[in-house]
Amino acid sequence: MVSSRTITIMALSVALGLFFVFMGTIKLTPRLSRDAYNEMRRAYKEYAKALPMLKKMGVTSILLRKITGTLEVACGIVLTLVPGRPKDVANFILLLVMLAVLFFHQLVGDPLKRYAHALVFGILLTCRLLIVRQVEEKDKEIPPTAAEVDGEAQPAHEQDRGKLKLS
Repeated sequence: MVSSRTITIMALSVALGLFFVFMGTIKLTPRLSRDAYNEMRRAYKEYAKALPMLKKMGVTSILLRKITGTLEVACGIVLTLVPGRPKDVANFILLLVMLAVLFFHQLVGDPLKRYAHALVFGILLTCRLLIVRQVEEKDKEIPPTAAEVDGEAQPAHEQDRGKLKLS
């Protein structure tokens, strides 16, 4: 039987992955939405101006936008399609990208409505990581004893042994 946590992780992974593929594609090409693409170009120019050290390092607004977009698309694809540990790595990378985006928005003084999506999706990425962690910890618990497999309810934890379990 599939647990509700597993379903939650799968649903969050697919939804977040598709969102980041979409947003990354908008940063990379005007094919989906010319207006959104032009808005991204304008915003990244502001970000690059706000951090002059980027220019000293050779990072232009175009390069910054393309790196961010490529990371979002690649990690979104991994989050949507690839099973196992790579999803968690992609999730962590996207969380770092969202933190950088929030930093840039704060740096240029954008109002909350301009970066609310980054805040919400950062929280969702964090929730996904926390749920995955809970599932991993639950899986590491002591495996069921032979009596539990046979249907007799025995406590799995040492401190619970010897106590009566009421159902």
